[in-house]
Amino acid sequence: MDSLTQQRNYQCEQCGKSFSDSNVYKRHLRIHTGEKPHQCDHCKRAFGRLSSYKRHLRVHTGEKPFQCEQCGESFTWLSSYKDHQRSHTGEKPYQCDQCGNTFTRLSSYKDHQRVHTGEKPYQCDQCEKAFSRLGDYKRHQLNHTGEKPHRCEQCGKSFCLLGDYKRHLRIHTGEKPYCCEQCGNSFTLLSSYKDHQRVHTGEKPYRCEQCGKSFSSLSYYKRHLRVHTGEKPYHCEQCGKSFRLLNVYKIHLRVHTGEKPYCCELCGKSFSCPNYYKTHLRVHTGEKPFRCEQCGKSFRVSSEYKTHLRVHTGEKPYWCSRCKRLFAWAKSLKVHRCVAVDEESFD
Repeated sequence: MDSLTQQRNYQCEQCGKSFSDSNVYKRHLRIHTGEKPHQCDHCKRAFGRLSSYKRHLRVHTGEKPFQCEQCGESFTWLSSYKDHQRSHTGEKPYQCDQCGNTFTRLSSYKDHQRVHTGEKPYQCDQCEKAFSRLGDYKRHQLNHTGEKPHRCEQCGKSFCLLGDYKRHLRIHTGEKPYCCEQCGNSFTLLSSYKDHQRVHTGEKPYRCEQCGKSFSSLSYYKRHLRVHTGEKPYHCEQCGKSFRLLNVYKIHLRVHTGEKPYCCELCGKSFSCPNYYKTHLRVHTGEKPFRCEQCGKSFRVSSEYKTHLRVHTGEKPYWCSRCKRLFAWAKSLKVHRCVAVDEESFD
């Protein structure tokens, strides 16, 4: 028997792998048996390896043994510490072969790949909704349990995930840790900072395969896709109306609540929609930003400007269903109908 055979004298009957150390061999067998002898007393989570169990305990103790020498930030995991180091060095070792995007972390790179493949490996058992990222899946799961263990002491808002809670705190502290070196703009969220960078680079990596339109932000791209799919995920429980965009849905809810959070300081009039409020301010400022290039006339509201253009184009989109006469303006059609009714009554 040669020395190599003596060193590797523990062989797994299920996969054929050999080991020289009996303890390593025993740990390996747990992969096949599913045995997890190390259980956490705090959350009852179990682990196959003692080292994994010890690392997990840091979640409960708050221990962060890996500290960045440049900024002082501490980390629970060595991998997180190494990823953070690249924020100082600017290193992005993971590059997408399809669009050229580069990433600091391997996990971010893998998540990005699914933008191109459309793969959504994380599926909810309760509603069958699928997700491309594990973090989004975990966040969604909490929607079913209703659990929000992280509560803000300043405003009372609660959060499912610790990361969301920490990001929320910046609203109160005013902290904006992500600063653009080109224009000096600062951002609360890393995702907002990355989206902003594309303002300078002109990069639009998210391209719609159906119409060819490109977007600088993944969130804009996803919202755009609903134009093609017809998806309206935001549903009003009071009237049954559905909406494609979250901000439009929130504005709609004020129809039912009567809330008008945008108040004019000059006259006290309130509005439910920020666009209505901005348009109203022009009553006081006299601003008329919509100018006709053909005659020079200016308008306070976009709809008035579009209606005016029909004077020049000759467009008549309104027609009478009875006599087929065409009209440029809705009010003209209305007057025409009233006159017709009066004439019929007279006859």
